[in-house]
Amino acid sequence: MALCHSRQNGHRTATNVWDQFCDSLDLDPSLSSCPDPIPALQLFAHRYRSGEIAPGGAKVRGKAVGDAVRAVGQAFSSMGLPDPRLTPSGQIDIRLSRLLSSYNKRDNPPTRVKPIPLSVLQHAVRCARALNTPCHHALADMITLGFYFLLRPGEYANTSNPESYPFRMCDVHIFGNGARMSTQQLAAGSIPNFVALEFTNQKNGVRGELIGLGPSGDPSFCPIQAVRHRLLALHFSDAPPETPLYTYFDHNLPFAISSSTLTLALRTAVQVVGLPLGLTPTDISVRSLRASGAMALLCANVDTDRIRLLGRWRSDEMLRYLHVQAVPVVAPIASAMLRNGHFTLLPNQPFPVP
Repeated sequence: MALCHSRQNGHRTATNVWDQFCDSLDLDPSLSSCPDPIPALQLFAHRYRSGEIAPGGAKVRGKAVGDAVRAVGQAFSSMGLPDPRLTPSGQIDIRLSRLLSSYNKRDNPPTRVKPIPLSVLQHAVRCARALNTPCHHALADMITLGFYFLLRPGEYANTSNPESYPFRMCDVHIFGNGARMSTQQLAAGSIPNFVALEFTNQKNGVRGELIGLGPSGDPSFCPIQAVRHRLLALHFSDAPPETPLYTYFDHNLPFAISSSTLTLALRTAVQVVGLPLGLTPTDISVRSLRASGAMALLCANVDTDRIRLLGRWRSDEMLRYLHVQAVPVVAPIASAMLRNGHFTLLPNQPFPVP
């Protein structure tokens, strides 16, 4: 009995690996013949950790091992079988939890991309626009949209991840003075003052929900102008509504802005203007745009709940994207502590009776 058909796409890789692992040991993937399933899960975790059975063929971090083991357990549950990781009381078996914990402790600290200051992003966009080709105009637009909408790379760039869901022409909604506009109106010269992206299968998005933005105040680095450029370019190229926004046409042939192309453009901008700002090219990648947008909001004193809503973070995972190294965030702290450090405490002992 295979487990790999019981899960959504996000879990199929791990459960496929589980099925292959069990086949190699002549084990039933449901572990029905194992009175104690933990040794099998421990061996699975060990081989996954070493890269022997991991999809990439290389040693992986403890978190990836934990995610794979959890996916296997959830596959069991989805089929109405007991989760083999758990004891009768519903806790993860201590042998398995200690193994996974040991992996996490031995891992080096995770590397995080750094957010990119606005001046670097604006430089990258200006340089791209100056080259005045369909490719570079699309590149500038996707940098702009990735930053303002806090997008994940696969949502605004072509990636090798089969589970990426890019935003398409048909997912874009444009408004002028509160009324919805059509692409034909846009082509006729109407100017929108609000744009929104509609979620379909994007991660952590609610299907059919819109997330929108108004003008930034800088026409050369503005989400409305970037959306307008993309829609007009694709409209005049007769692109179908399902065309991803990262598509551009050159001599009537479609091409795509890739994540590696965006990373190269951003690192080139860092090399030119980012070094005095504390960045090196290797500090950043295309993933930095999401962190950059969140960092800009934090520096603007936007409350973290609103940042989480815009970025679709469902937990404090957002904090991994924010860096205390940003001067506007930490510079006011000492004076704020001085202003607000006076307080009194309620006594926890009763007053003595006279």
